[in-house]
Amino acid sequence: MTHHARHVSARAARRYLALHHLLAPPRSLSAEPASVMRVVGRLGSLQFDPLEVAGRNHDLVLLARIAGYRRQWTDDLLYRERALYETYNKMLSLVPTAELPWYRHAWDQERETHEQRAFDEHAPLVEELLARIRDCGPLSSTDIEPRAAIDWYWRPTNQVRALLEALAEAGILGIARREGNRRVYDLTERLFPAELLAQRPPEHEQRLHKLRSRYQANGLLGATGEYTLWSGTARTAPHRNELRAELETRGDIVAVQVEGLKGHRYVPRASLALLDAAEAEVAAEGDPAHAWAVGQPGGRAPGVALLAPLDPLAWDRDLLVRLYGFDYRWEVYVPAAKRRWGYYVLPLLYGDRLVGRIEPRIDRKAKVLGVLDLWWEAGFDPLDPAHDGFVDALAEALRAHAAFADASRVALPRTGRHRALAQALRPRLAGNRPGLVGSKA
Repeated sequence: MTHHARHVSARAARRYLALHHLLAPPRSLSAEPASVMRVVGRLGSLQFDPLEVAGRNHDLVLLARIAGYRRQWTDDLLYRERALYETYNKMLSLVPTAELPWYRHAWDQERETHEQRAFDEHAPLVEELLARIRDCGPLSSTDIEPRAAIDWYWRPTNQVRALLEALAEAGILGIARREGNRRVYDLTERLFPAELLAQRPPEHEQRLHKLRSRYQANGLLGATGEYTLWSGTARTAPHRNELRAELETRGDIVAVQVEGLKGHRYVPRASLALLDAAEAEVAAEGDPAHAWAVGQPGGRAPGVALLAPLDPLAWDRDLLVRLYGFDYRWEVYVPAAKRRWGYYVLPLLYGDRLVGRIEPRIDRKAKVLGVLDLWWEAGFDPLDPAHDGFVDALAEALRAHAAFADASRVALPRTGRHRALAQALRPRLAGNRPGLVGSKA
């Protein structure tokens, strides 16, 4: 049981999270591939999602933190340099290849499961696929004639695709590269150094590492929360509590009591200095001038970030509600008629506050970044003089997103409720590029 947990104000907690997440201010890391590894070093892993409405999830996480971010940097780190690799942490994630031994128990578990089922039931095809890859090199599911569909997870799937996925889940195959979202597989031993594959830390240490990575990624998780926060970390909830207690005893995570939040939250030991800095910053700023004051995280003018739907800062939806008053649900899997906001809507961070939502969409063929809609939190007016600098900061974020998308134009919504904001944004977006801004048809 934890005693004497450090008490932290809600303001300091929000400021700390902006610092921990390298968002003080956004896009402050230098425009180079090394910055990708710096973000991964801070957050531990980046969740992968293939939907590319406004950019893939991990690209959006990086775009919010790195100036001039280019998706090719991460693709090269994954598939050319192999400094990163895809594995299951919090769902499918990108993690440092150097940490592969601490994630391999998931491979071992899946291998045991599949050997008793799919690999046994479809042994001739498994051998055919492995022989083909061994003799002819990397293979995708479309490089070989499809076989009859089999029941696979939530839908019937072509046997070739299903078994390639199973072999990858078991660590026998790895992803050599992606062509779009199509996975091209090769033998794991061809992709990673033998000495790395030979390392097998005890499963207990691997599970501790995986649980620690969740606390590291978010920066302020508690002991509970919805299942994806903890998937794969422990066999049961009581087992996870035991692992968490061990991390706390080791000093890897430190309990804090945040104003207005029930139960303890945990700060990674490496981020305690950032919590100290956050408390010092908000103390130096004094009482906020108004309810939506954002201060100067990191001692610099606040910026705007479009947060990825699976950004580690947004993982714990309950924390967003209780600490920021922000009720966020990613609605891509919600039927259109039941959506409250829209299909691919992102939280808008300003300084250390979540002030609204935005629905961006990239049209690569037309080279347009479209802003389908914007919504503001109750009481926040983007044109209020109290938020001097917000429109400039939003324009900067949109310019960065347009550059990432190789878009030559930003199309703003033409609805009446956005007219004044669009008028304010237009000259700021255009700058020296008059063609960069337009209205959404």
